Amino acid sequence: MSTFNEQQTEEQLQALHIKEEEDLVQLLAKRQGIPYLDLSAIAIDVDALTLIPEQTAREAVLAVVQAVGRKLKVAVRNPDTDGVRAILDELTRKRYAPQLFLASHHSLEKAWERYKEAAKTKPTLVGVVAIEAEAEERVAAEIKNTAQLAAALQPMLVSEDMEKISQSVDLILASALALAASDIHIQPSEKNARLRLRLDGALQDVVFFNLKSYRLLLSRIKLLSGIKFNIQNRAQDGRFTIRLGKSDIEVRTSMLPEPYGESVVMRLLNPKTIAIELGELGMQPPVFKKIEVELTKPNGMILTTGPTGSGKTTTLYTFLKKLITPDINIITIEDPIEYHLAGVTQTQADASAGYDFGNGLRSILRQDPDVILVGEIRDFETAEIAMHAALTGHLVFSTLHTNNAAGIVPRLLDLGIKANILGPAINLAMAQRLVRRLCPACATQAPLEGAEREAITAHLASLPAPYQKPDLAQATVWHEKGCDKCNNSGFKGRIGIFEVFLVDDEAERLFLTNPAEADVRAFAARQGMLTMQQDGILKVLAGITSWAEVGRVVGE
Repeated sequence: MSTFNEQQTEEQLQALHIKEEEDLVQLLAKRQGIPYLDLSAIAIDVDALTLIPEQTAREAVLAVVQAVGRKLKVAVRNPDTDGVRAILDELTRKRYAPQLFLASHHSLEKAWERYKEAAKTKPTLVGVVAIEAEAEERVAAEIKNTAQLAAALQPMLVSEDMEKISQSVDLILASALALAASDIHIQPSEKNARLRLRLDGALQDVVFFNLKSYRLLLSRIKLLSGIKFNIQNRAQDGRFTIRLGKSDIEVRTSMLPEPYGESVVMRLLNPKTIAIELGELGMQPPVFKKIEVELTKPNGMILTTGPTGSGKTTTLYTFLKKLITPDINIITIEDPIEYHLAGVTQTQADASAGYDFGNGLRSILRQDPDVILVGEIRDFETAEIAMHAALTGHLVFSTLHTNNAAGIVPRLLDLGIKANILGPAINLAMAQRLVRRLCPACATQAPLEGAEREAITAHLASLPAPYQKPDLAQATVWHEKGCDKCNNSGFKGRIGIFEVFLVDDEAERLFLTNPAEADVRAFAARQGMLTMQQDGILKVLAGITSWAEVGRVVGE
């Protein structure tokens, strides 16, 4: 005779009730046209879950179970309640894109159980890394160089624990800001991965770590940046925000497939980068005076050129800040918007939405602008519209990718711009680079001699008239050494070197001949243009940078 097993019977009844509920929810989902979701069969994203407080989620009978960037999967028992509608409205207001799924109450209970796990870690918003003021101050006090950062990161990256990995991401970001890094690089290889920071324009190794931790780190960064997890074979871009107290710092993330994983570069768009005045850019007095005059003109174009990372955006933003007044309408089109400027209307190009530089510039011209910034001239259409804007009463700023100021003219002619509108449209052409400043704590002084003296003497032989040729007989220069205060690099901070020429009547006549770059360079020299090498040498003799650094940036 079999015995009655009450516990077994209870478990069977419970399983039957769960199945009946799941079947009912599936039926309701089909009728209402809402996808069904069994939460016991998917991974719950704890960071996404904490977007809604536990009590609020339980009261509304819902859960945010997954997030990819701003897109959220929201599981609900009943989508038509006031509580659910209020939460969805709030998420939409915060610029999330919630997608509804129907789930059983039992299934939601499984999700709510994960709040216990979330309580053990610091909750973070998708797309936002919040760094508290105390943590920021502690990192700034403890992390003075990359060696100290490596020592702090090593135990976190060895642990291979997800919570430690999340903490390591926070530490990397906070330390990068404390050390004034512009970029964070994470690159896998066959046996390990390495972390580097770009400090004052130069990459420096921080730490090497195992590939398992690299993959966890990669997942964390993808989650923050809104980048798809299941794509590893093509390039992806994303972005997130570092929240420091009341200030936000945007981070642009780029991922590129490699043989051993994905290379990650995060660019830190710190507003402090552009918090400088025109006089702090590093222009020599004659150049500074030319710029000041050109900024007072109501129309025409100022073009600056240089490679990525040469400070072009900072320079143009500094020009804009000089012009901001209540009676001036300033509009920009950028790709992407790197920094936000108060008092300026900034728009972002989006080719996928049909809003490229050409279309955007046409729209801007219908907004009655006085000053226009075009992030970059890349094609004929953008160049032509920008030129005509400069000819019809607008002051236009933009950038090109050429090696020097003289290269602007042949580049625009190559794009298809007619030679007869170049001269009337362009007011000023300039090129720039950034050189590292010598660390004041450890720079060493030495007499100018040998090959260094010969090279400097040769460059200064053609120093234009506005500049007084220095006496090199007893000249001394400074060299980098390296100490704790400059991360043993010998440099601390950067400054611009520039070359600038005005487009006058003689230049207009020259442009009509479709000149080669050498011809434009010869004209600029006759006009008295200081070359970037010469500007760098004057800064070398002033003890600001070293000849080796100038050679690294613009050649000898």
